[in-house]
Parts: sequence; C-alpha cells; structure tokens
Amino acid sequence: MTLAAMATKLMRAVQYNSYGGGASGLKHVEVPVPTPKKGEILLKLEAATMNPVDWRIQKGKMRPFFPPKFPHIPATDVAGEVVEVGKGVQKFKPGDKVVAYLTLANGGGLAEFVTASESLTVARPPEVSAAQGAGLPIAGLTALQALTQAAGLNLDGSGQKKNILITAASGGVGQYAVQLAKLGNTHVTATCGARNIEFIKSLGADEVLDYKTPEGAALISPSGRKYDIAVHCAITGIPWSTFKPNLSANGKVINITPGPSTWAAIAQNTLTFSKKQLVPLLLWAKSENLDYLVKLVKEGKLKTVIDSKHPLSKAEDAWAKSIDGHATGKIIVEP
Repeated sequence: MTLAAMATKLMRAVQYNSYGGGASGLKHVEVPVPTPKKGEILLKLEAATMNPVDWRIQKGKMRPFFPPKFPHIPATDVAGEVVEVGKGVQKFKPGDKVVAYLTLANGGGLAEFVTASESLTVARPPEVSAAQGAGLPIAGLTALQALTQAAGLNLDGSGQKKNILITAASGGVGQYAVQLAKLGNTHVTATCGARNIEFIKSLGADEVLDYKTPEGAALISPSGRKYDIAVHCAITGIPWSTFKPNLSANGKVINITPGPSTWAAIAQNTLTFSKKQLVPLLLWAKSENLDYLVKLVKEGKLKTVIDSKHPLSKAEDAWAKSIDGHATGKIIVEP
C-alpha cells in the first residue's frame, strides 16, 4: 500500500482519555477512518453540535454507563454526506446529504468521518444547511418528545388551549420547545436572561420572564396564568416547591434533566396523591421524529438558532462554551 493510500485511511478527531479535565482534557489525534458495519453508513462530516450531555459524560455524571470505554470521541448530533454504505443499507447511497444521531454510547461526532446507524439517519434536503440539521437530534427530539408525548400537545393547532411554561428558553432545547409549542394551540411563557428576552419573543413566546428578577425566579406568569405544562430545560435545578403553586389543577412539570431531587419530588407526590405531576423525560430517539423536525425546518416552521461555529481544530473552544452554559442556541463544530 502506498503512503498516500495509507494517509487517506487516517482522519483528524478529538477525544478524551479519562473522566474530567473539561476543555483541556480534549486531545487532537489522528485515528483510522471507521468502516461501516451491517446496517451502517460512513459519513464525511460537515457539522456536529455540542450538547450539555457531552461534557456531563466527560465529567463522570453518567458513569458507569457512558462512555462504555476510553478513549472516547464525543458528540452525537451530526450532518454530513454519505461516502460508503454497509451491507443491507436500503435508504441511502454515496452522495446523499443526511442528519444523524450517533447515540451516547457510540459518539464519534468530533471527527472528519463517522459511522452512523441507518435507522437513526434521515435525509437532509438542500433547504436545510448542515449546521441547521446537526442542531436537531438531541435538543429538537427532546423538545418534541416533551411536548407531544409527555404533555400530549397537538402541533397542528387542534385541541384545547394550553398554558405552557418553558424554562431556560434560550438554550438548545428551550429554543426548539418555544417554536414547537407555538405550532400548537398554546400560550407560551418562557424564562431566560435579560439579554435574550427580545430574541425569545421573536421565536414566538407570548410572555418572557427574566429569571433573575423576583417574578422570574418565582416563575409567576405576568398575565396571572396557571401552567398546564412546564417544560423544565434549565440544568440548574428549580425546586418542585417553586413550580407547584404556578401549576393548574392537573399541571405537569416535564424535567428534561432529572436528578435525585426529581425522584424525591415524584415520590412525595405519589404519597400525597397530588394531581400535579413531575415527569422525568428520558429521550427515546426515533428516525421518524427526526425526519419530522427536518421537514419543519425545510418548511420554515422551525429554525435552528446558532450561537457560534468553531472549526474542529478549536473544538475545545466549543466545549468550554457549552460548559459555561450561556450560549444562545446551538454551538456548532465544523471539520
């Protein structure tokens, strides 16, 4: 084999070798380009997006399950072009543009190439850019699942009007949740920092609270409404005792980052037979839901708000920005 041929089989990637270390724990490496197995496709990546779960895994918050082994190439939400298909692949061929979810166990998004499962990959039309598509999997699917499955909202505008609260609305999940909620018959109250209030209104929120004000911290609706559904997107915990007085009689809080306090509150509610519910949300990624989101972006009904773009060579800057927690929208890494 010639040196040139050998060189084409290596790719640039970013990985970490142990728990902890934050952005400085990321290492730039050259590793072999993966080979697609049965039911997989090989993608030349055009964009990957950061999610808080990426650095939470590095921090050891999900051990012993994730990552399954070290070294680990993180990032799960990607867009790119199919360059090779494994045995049995029916839906895609080389040259197709796609969006894929790589799963938390596999990761692999901070690289030039990655293998993706055909079952978690969808076509990306030319109207949807790589960055717009890459923003969708974890954040978009979480927002969609919270509103449609957990909250029972119809996104065609039908059904009884619901008052919805969305916390941390300027973050990755929050910005999709506001837009998707407004496709339903809803009144949306959102919380965010003062600098993002006008931005969240531009996404369709009916009223916006600055979370640092007394009213915002107490989640009190400016129009005096009680919330039928609260989609809790903030990583910093808001106690159940803050939500409870603001909920309607059968109100639900859907917590997308459930921790020990979530389970304690659920247990307490069960003991007191409360009709107000706290519901933990664990993402169940499905390609039909991802395809639905891509179509909404194509039709102009949903947009991926991009905070910043970083080259793969500066992936640690994107990582640090995600850890900082003040991004407005999605943080994108481009090979």
